[in-house]
Amino acid sequence: MDLTGKRVALLVEDLYEDLELWYPYYRMQEAGAEVVILGTGEENYESKHGYPATADKAADDASPNDFDAVLIPGGYAPDIMRRHAPMVDFVQKMHEAGKVVAFICHAGWVPASADIVRGRKVTSFYAIKDDMVNAGGEWVDEEVVRDGNLISSRTPKDLPAYCRTIIEALSEG
Repeated sequence: MDLTGKRVALLVEDLYEDLELWYPYYRMQEAGAEVVILGTGEENYESKHGYPATADKAADDASPNDFDAVLIPGGYAPDIMRRHAPMVDFVQKMHEAGKVVAFICHAGWVPASADIVRGRKVTSFYAIKDDMVNAGGEWVDEEVVRDGNLISSRTPKDLPAYCRTIIEALSEG
């Protein structure tokens, strides 16, 4: 499926899970999308394993109007991301605009803080199941869950299904 002309925001913060950032980054590019890495204000971020990522711009300076989707990697980064109000606001506005909001592993913390999982079917790494349920989500243990514009997955082993579902969703719009 060709994503030429689609713009995807990929959020980053220190301690991101390497595969959950880089696998979607390259997969979306391979499908033809332009991928823009949005950080919380620093230029560079280190993964859980020390692999660097450079932000193209800060979430504070990004407009949801300029993107078709936002992807949120897991690791411990989402716990830092959700403390950055402009990043949470960006995710909330993407959701309000009906754009794809995709999250994997611990990344469910960001949509939970944006109050967009209430009444929606979602999945995540099992350790944050209670957080997703307490945020009003209907949590299920499946490799990928799509509920409207929300797409969620559990762990790196689910990345093929996660990316395939994101691409399908972007191809529809």
